[in-house]
Amino acid sequence: MSYNHYCMIRAMTYEEFQRQIGKAGLTIRQFAELVKMNRISLSNYGKKGEVPSHLAVIAALLGEMAERKIDYLEVLSRIDITPKKPRGAGIGKFGGDKHDQKNLFPSSGQ
Repeated sequence: MSYNHYCMIRAMTYEEFQRQIGKAGLTIRQFAELVKMNRISLSNYGKKGEVPSHLAVIAALLGEMAERKIDYLEVLSRIDITPKKPRGAGIGKFGGDKHDQKNLFPSSGQ
């Protein structure tokens, strides 16, 4: 009988995030440029004390690749990374009910 073993991975602290990107020879600013994110958004995670899992994975992989002398820049150059849109960048949308959105701006003919 085989069992799937799952190990729980704790959230990455901001300090560990900085250590991992430092292993890759990157600053916060350089990491932000690399993944097409706003540097301030990354720095804000420092206030929270931890980073989202997708950034933790990227940082851990970059640190490990650099440690193993794998040119991560060459690998990443093969990917067309689309810059992340700032929050609230959607045009005229919010999290409310669509019916309510239509009633926000009644047509001028009424």
